[in-house]
Amino acid sequence: MPLKLSLKPGERFVLNGAVVQNGDRRCSLVLQNKASVLREKDIMQVEEVNSPARHVYFPVMMMYLDEAGADKYYDEFLRRMTEFMGVISNPLVLAECVSISKSIMVQEYYKALMGARKLIEYEDERLGRKPE
Repeated sequence: MPLKLSLKPGERFVLNGAVVQNGDRRCSLVLQNKASVLREKDIMQVEEVNSPARHVYFPVMMMYLDEAGADKYYDEFLRRMTEFMGVISNPLVLAECVSISKSIMVQEYYKALMGARKLIEYEDERLGRKPE
């Protein structure tokens, strides 16, 4: 199933590991086959990994972007998810953690990534942070 990306002027995204930037006008791209695509807003830099939920998100993002090397990031994910779940009591958030872990186990990394995004939103809400 094709994926259509609508890009703002200057918007960046990662396509199979390559950073691509749109020109000075809006445009649409249609990807006809499976590819790892991540918009600029979903890309986390190492220096932004500064909270428990972000420590979960980052290795998931790396597994998605480097599917062939996902094993390199799995142990970090497992450790960080275990730590995160150890301090959470909200049953809905714990269920999301289980769902993320199940997605990782079947190599559905994008699905896991979007679940990890929800953990960041929950954490930010609890800490009174403004959404990015």
